[in-house]
Amino acid sequence: MPFTTLICETEGPLAWITLNRPEKLNAISMVMVAELNQALDQAQADDQVRVIVLKGEGRAFSAGFDLEPHAAPGQTREEEIAALKRELRSDFDLIMRFWDCPKPTVAAIHGYCLGGALELALACDITIAARGCHLGEPEVKFGSGIVAMLLPFLCGPKRAKELLLTGNDRVTAEQAEAWGLVNRVCDADWLVHEARALAREIARNDQLAVRLTKQAVNSMCEIPRMRDALEHALELDLAIETTETEESRAFNEILKKEGARAAIAWRDRQLD
Repeated sequence: MPFTTLICETEGPLAWITLNRPEKLNAISMVMVAELNQALDQAQADDQVRVIVLKGEGRAFSAGFDLEPHAAPGQTREEEIAALKRELRSDFDLIMRFWDCPKPTVAAIHGYCLGGALELALACDITIAARGCHLGEPEVKFGSGIVAMLLPFLCGPKRAKELLLTGNDRVTAEQAEAWGLVNRVCDADWLVHEARALAREIARNDQLAVRLTKQAVNSMCEIPRMRDALEHALELDLAIETTETEESRAFNEILKKEGARAAIAWRDRQLD
């Protein structure tokens, strides 16, 4: 079925998912949550897709989760709380899908990237921000909490507390880069170009190695003890080195016969 809140396109090895509620600054509604899950299902199932890129249509990446009231007429307080719990769980699971996605995810943000939208961008493997973009978590201003508390792991508890406890929603792209929340900053006119170039650079590499390396980096954040994390990363490195796929077999044959430059050129041609 066609999407009503997204634009989904494929471009060679890239899947582009565009938030498409520009009149609402791409606020993430329950319908959009469901459609984002469907779009991810499609991108993950498509063997031609190697990298997923998330961006927003119009003046902003996204103003965060939609604040529209969801209580149904006649609901008891208990029913209202149960519905809210289900909604928050759905929001959390969506954010973490980008973190857990076996394929690399890139967020290209501009305009505003606030609240749950920032958490969505942080959950992506790489985030590129346009100059003039404002980031933040204003939830405390509305008596709300954080759906996915990723900030402390990415910028440390001091920065996270400063941002979260003040409800700061005017963090500049340059500040976010300095704090480790975004990878790079570029002019707004070049945002899509930068995202495409970076995504294609990732797509040129061995898919298994990329997938398991992402998993290893995530494990370093998720496993409490560094020694366990290092051992886990070593196991994944062993899997990269010892697991043979059709792609790796062809690549290695060219590598042996013609050298590294020819093998890399062969892989690049597979994307054209």
